[in-house]
Amino acid sequence: MVLMGHAQELNYVTVQRSVNLMGDKFDITVVADNEEIGYINIEEAVSEIKRIEKLISSWDEESETSKINKNAGIKPVKVSVELYKLIERANQISEITNGAFDITFAGLDKIWQFDGSMKYKPTKEEIKQSVSKVGYKKIILNEEDHTVFLQFKGMKIGLGGIAKGYAADKAKELLVGKQVSAGVINASGDLTTWGTKATGEKWLIGIANPLSKDKIFSWLPVLESSVATSESYDKYITFDGKKYSHILDPRTGNPISGINSVSVFSKTAEWSDALATAIFVLGVDSGMALINQLKGTEAIIVDDNNKMHKSSGILFN
Repeated sequence: MVLMGHAQELNYVTVQRSVNLMGDKFDITVVADNEEIGYINIEEAVSEIKRIEKLISSWDEESETSKINKNAGIKPVKVSVELYKLIERANQISEITNGAFDITFAGLDKIWQFDGSMKYKPTKEEIKQSVSKVGYKKIILNEEDHTVFLQFKGMKIGLGGIAKGYAADKAKELLVGKQVSAGVINASGDLTTWGTKATGEKWLIGIANPLSKDKIFSWLPVLESSVATSESYDKYITFDGKKYSHILDPRTGNPISGINSVSVFSKTAEWSDALATAIFVLGVDSGMALINQLKGTEAIIVDDNNKMHKSSGILFN
């Protein structure tokens, strides 16, 4: 996904910086009165993303997420209202997608390798065993005390499927609150925009051509909205002539096939991020059926034959 913007007209400047955060590249763009103010704004956005990373990173031993995982099957853990609400929203997305999105997928046994080292498919028994600790209904939430309890030992949650989108939304919220008139937060393809370019034009998002990843198929304007793209062009394994993506179905423990990429457009990057993952798992037909039921949400799916499918509100040829 590519973003196009223009700089320095109408006395505004466009300031942009790329930073590595949450194990990914964040490109932060703001429209400001001058460069100095622009860079201060970006610094504030970076601090906000780092704050969220500290809260939800499962590799930070001290994070609230790590504490929830350490106490799986032992006791409920009191967490901040912010993390509690995020987990609650993640579970709502699990409900809507029939478990195709599930933060307890982190407890899957690592029986599939996508680095070329696998010689045989895992057995049915190994696969069944691998998902025994997965299932969002095994997360016990207590609204009154804001505690989170994973019912069984060995269970884990991982917020990777929603975290970058959430961080992009929160950074945007912070900057909008500081009267930053326009900008784009792009977390490696999960992006959210507000306002217009320094020239007064809309921000445009380039949709990649399925047959040649480097060429732009179409430019779509995004106004006050977000988009997330999930891809599996490069990460897959082949068994008996069939391609399997690196994305696993949390309900079955099997890798999925059928889709090369998904882009979801909606009001928030968090929602787009989680739904893009879920649609991969649901497949083209069920994924599109779901999107067409959701208000204010659109999607473009490229299947594994590089055929493009788009939801009813996407209007390009």
